[in-house]
Order: sequence, then C-alpha cells, then structure tokens
Amino acid sequence: MNKNIFGQEFSRELETEIMASRKCLERIDESLFDYKPHEKSMQMGYLALLVADIPKWIAVTVEKGEIDLATWEKFKLTSKDELVKYFDQNIETAKQVLQNTNDEALEEMFYLKMGGKELMKSSKKESVSSSLNHWVHHRGQLTVYMRLNNLPVPSIYGPSADDKSF
Repeated sequence: MNKNIFGQEFSRELETEIMASRKCLERIDESLFDYKPHEKSMQMGYLALLVADIPKWIAVTVEKGEIDLATWEKFKLTSKDELVKYFDQNIETAKQVLQNTNDEALEEMFYLKMGGKELMKSSKKESVSSSLNHWVHHRGQLTVYMRLNNLPVPSIYGPSADDKSF
C-alpha cells in the first residue's frame, strides 16, 4: 500500500489559500486588465490569470510530469466571471489530482520545457511545493495592484484595511 501523505498535505495547503485567492480574482475590475504599475511590471490581467492558472499547473505536474511552456494552452482572458469560473475548475482538478496521487508518484521527475528544451527538472513533490509558493507570491503581487487601484483587498491571513472580518 502506497501512502498519500504529501498529496494530502498539499491538498490541505491548497485548501487554505483558495478563498483568499478567489476573493482577489472576484474584485478585479475588467477595465484594469491592462493596468501595469511600472513599464517592467506584468499587466494586472496577466497576473490575475497566473493566480487562476497555477492550480492547473499543479494538476498537470502530478498527472503528466511535464509542462512545455511553448504548447501550454493559455486561457483567453475575457471577463472576471470567466476568470473566476476557470479558477474554480482548476482548483477542483488540482484537489482531485492531489487526493488521488501517492507519495511514490510524487517522487517521480517533473520537467519544465520550452519548445521541447528542458529548462528545469525536479521531483513532482518539489514542483508542487514550489508552485504553491509561486501561487501565493503572485496573489501577493495582485493585492498590491489592487491597493494601487483602490480595489478592496480581502482578508488573507488576518484582517486587511478593507476587510476587518476574519
């Protein structure tokens, strides 16, 4: 019997971040999708898309063991509602995949590629952990963009100046 200790732990970690991530995405005004605080910064829409997309990365990492950025199917950002729906679908898939994996499978290698060329490799377990951190990082960036545009920042790990509930 192969255990699923890591998949369950990753699933719990994912679960703790879902509500705050969803609240951020729900508050992004579509008129701000092109907003950039600096010429070198990402557009707000692209950053919001990363927050919605990273749970899908987790599922693909575990299931397929490879992501090729050259062929990655990019979601067409059209509306906030469609973005939130896409996020919800990706979350459900990631939760299912993490619940159905096992520790042995998570020790297998993951490859990040660009046009077939290997950019990096690590265990699936390391990649999932890194992806969760990457997800939280980009959500943090998104909250800064929100603050700069007077969008209410939700409570994340405690109350925010805009959301005192916790």
